[in-house]
Amino acid sequence: MSIAKVMFSKVAAPKKAEVSVSQRWDLLPYLITVLALLTLVSLFHVWSRVKVIDLNLQITEGNRVVRELLQEKNMLRLEVASLKNPARIEAVAKGELGMALPADQQVILVK
Repeated sequence: MSIAKVMFSKVAAPKKAEVSVSQRWDLLPYLITVLALLTLVSLFHVWSRVKVIDLNLQITEGNRVVRELLQEKNMLRLEVASLKNPARIEAVAKGELGMALPADQQVILVK
């Protein structure tokens, strides 16, 4: 029984691994390197997210400008159609320019 107690006590209380202070200071450069890399990755992630948001804002602004230009284009087409109206052209010619329809003697047919 005493042999079992001695063996059991050795298993139950393992030796503690002692780490000296110099070994802890040896890990400092690795820790600093890991922290620097983590900081760089975090900064890149934030920069990329800001860039994505900025590009989305530019796309939205571009789409708004395109919609406004299409609306202006449609308004200009409507204005051109109204200005090309033959009745309007005749009214402007008679009223503002003092023109009249030609008489039969003024018309010459070219063959």
